[in-house]
Amino acid sequence: MAAVAAGEGSSGPVGLPLGRGFSSYRPFEPQALGLSPSCKVPQETLLKLLAGLTRPEVLPAPPFPSLGIGMDSCVIPLRHGGLSLVQTTDFFYPLVEDPYMMGRIACANVLSDLYAMGITECDNMLMLLSVSQSMPEEEREKITPLMIKGFRDAAEEGGTAVTGGQTVVNPWIIIGGVATVVCQPNEFILPDSAVVGDVLVLTKPLGTQVAVNAHQWLDNPERWNKIKMVVSREEVELGYQEAMFNMATLNRIAAGLMHTFNAHAATDITGFGILGHSQNLAKQQRNEVSFVIHNLPIIAKMAAISKASGRFGLLQGTSAETSGGLLICLPREQAARFCSEIKSSKYGEGHQAWIVGIVEKGNRTARIIDKPRVIEVLPRGATRQTKPQSPGLGGH
Repeated sequence: MAAVAAGEGSSGPVGLPLGRGFSSYRPFEPQALGLSPSCKVPQETLLKLLAGLTRPEVLPAPPFPSLGIGMDSCVIPLRHGGLSLVQTTDFFYPLVEDPYMMGRIACANVLSDLYAMGITECDNMLMLLSVSQSMPEEEREKITPLMIKGFRDAAEEGGTAVTGGQTVVNPWIIIGGVATVVCQPNEFILPDSAVVGDVLVLTKPLGTQVAVNAHQWLDNPERWNKIKMVVSREEVELGYQEAMFNMATLNRIAAGLMHTFNAHAATDITGFGILGHSQNLAKQQRNEVSFVIHNLPIIAKMAAISKASGRFGLLQGTSAETSGGLLICLPREQAARFCSEIKSSKYGEGHQAWIVGIVEKGNRTARIIDKPRVIEVLPRGATRQTKPQSPGLGGH
């Protein structure tokens, strides 16, 4: 993050010296910010602090469309040619056992922030990799190349390449990256133009966090005993495989179709769950609208596991997702066609979409109705016992 110049001897809101000397340094006092001495900074507090680094008197409003702190990617107007720099970064800890698939998931997760803006091309990627010092050297030498290959293969599938990055030794394995693209205005869709009557479409099922945890619980008798009455071991294995394949699937096809079907706004569903990301998206809207979610497409059996375990908040929309689908605001007359088109065989296997809600007049909030309809999405390889329903507010 670039530093912002300040007067000599001045200090920032948390006591950081911004001038030449350290004579005016004040120790950091978390209580002054309403924090306990040891706690994670809440998102709202962090966004306010970051916003303070882009004061209007220092950085005047750009003449071109831009997107700042709080959404999926930053959009920075460049000085020449009416172009914009779009950039995003993300990283996390491994959540699946297969290191190659973990690499693919990490790359897909980074690129997804570009795809949420309808951007289908990425000019460059960097990889961020932390190798665990706790792993025996033999394991590191086998696992690390597989993670790197998975990341690079996913980047290649996305039409880009990894040209550098940073690798460190750390107590934990961490993998992520940076995605950068220079765009013309017609190549991206700012997430701020939803209108009353739009329909909300989701392009991947929910339940990834539940699936990977349930898979770990197969070897944890205490946890397994809480859910074994609602799910079999085979169903857990199938759900885990489905979650892994979904997380490794790029949202690139959906990003391209956002232009075809005149999308008004979108975000990708990741760490804040479908409700949290819906709320963030609603706050960005120029019109006075709110989002109402009626349907929750969920990997089969994950809703039952969430309820039986008393964890995750999947039906409340607060369960974290990793490399989730795009939540897209589409004109009502286009939504069903989008859902049909994305499943076309010309795009390959694994692409899905469901109509999950509506845009109504409101005060830029989002909510899930009291009793949302759960759409059980069967893992590939599972036997379907019920007739599939057509996409719509009644389900799919």
